[in-house]
Amino acid sequence: MSLFGTTTGFGAGGTGVFGATTTDSHNPMKDVEVTSPPDDSISCLAFSPPTMPGNFLIGGSWANDVRCWEVQDNGQTVPKAQQMHTGPVLDVCWSDDGSKVFTASCDKTAKMWDLNSNQAMQIAQHDGPIKSIHWVKAPNYSCIMTGSWDKTLKFWDTRSPNPMLSLPMTERCYCADVVYPMAVLATADRGLIVYQLENQPSEFRRIDSPLKHQHRCVAIFKDKQNKPTGFALGSIEGRVAIHYINPPNPAKDNFTFKCHRSNGTNTATPQDIYAVNAISFHPVHGTLSTVGSDGRFSFWDKDARTKLKTSEQLDQPITACAFNSNGNIFAYASSYDWSKVRGANEAHAAVGRKLYGEGGPDTPTGPSPFTVGLTLGCYCHLHTEEQGFLSWLHTIRFYLCNLC
Repeated sequence: MSLFGTTTGFGAGGTGVFGATTTDSHNPMKDVEVTSPPDDSISCLAFSPPTMPGNFLIGGSWANDVRCWEVQDNGQTVPKAQQMHTGPVLDVCWSDDGSKVFTASCDKTAKMWDLNSNQAMQIAQHDGPIKSIHWVKAPNYSCIMTGSWDKTLKFWDTRSPNPMLSLPMTERCYCADVVYPMAVLATADRGLIVYQLENQPSEFRRIDSPLKHQHRCVAIFKDKQNKPTGFALGSIEGRVAIHYINPPNPAKDNFTFKCHRSNGTNTATPQDIYAVNAISFHPVHGTLSTVGSDGRFSFWDKDARTKLKTSEQLDQPITACAFNSNGNIFAYASSYDWSKVRGANEAHAAVGRKLYGEGGPDTPTGPSPFTVGLTLGCYCHLHTEEQGFLSWLHTIRFYLCNLC
């Protein structure tokens, strides 16, 4: 049986079932574009694990679907299959052997997608949208971890309809990451919780947030022994915190830095501040990427506290990113992120490639990027009417790494 079961016809013949491949997206760096992108904003990306031959990319979107592409050696992509939820897909992850994909949705369910049979089944249920989903592989158990807006963290055996364990949280889950035996959850009201996953998962420590504004993304990093030792935390205020769990010198080792802001250090003019939408660590070198609502991605060396590279500016936000397992491909998703709500998207359609955030808080056409960053965290809008325009807005591209 093939890896993806029977052929679905998804993207066959160069023109997918979602319409013709678009060519007019703004792509200043001429990066490789993924064939047949989703029809609405892309919320999450994940590459296949190193145990799997080749490179496969999973992407979830606000069009309620999750799609899989094969990334060939020449950088071209082949659409392989798709599955649907009844609400926007907010997060995706792979099993450690690459045979299954797990998806989390606003429809309050999580599903397991068996790639061999190309069948999906529900494996989890919450009382609110599920914001994060992660595969946990421990020596004595394997399970799925889901974090929800119902203020619970649950662990699931995929063979049972009931959770193995449910842990209460004081607020809604906004983002999470897992590198066994550690998990980090960032919640509403700037909450930070570290969990230990050995034997039975349990809360390890609550941390006072090093950031002053709403958390948007978190990613765990490892030490030279390949063990999780800390995390990078991004916020809507164009800032990232590097935080070690047990640093020798907390005041010296933990720090924050500014990113995804306009005008650099020029204090004579107003500065536009954009949300940090995603963080990803390079699997080999340990450097990190950040992507933001300013339409740029950047690579950083946290140990040297140095920026390595910043991309050209796209005409719309970058909403998600991921490195492949050996770190030579960096995927990023360019989508409208509703940071200026519906009216701005219609203006964008009329103007074409207008960069947002030109004014301050009193701009008559809309609030400043920093002001509406607070709205962006709510994920409260889902566009359905203007699919013809949106089909070219939502793209996934590959950057071949040499400075990561």
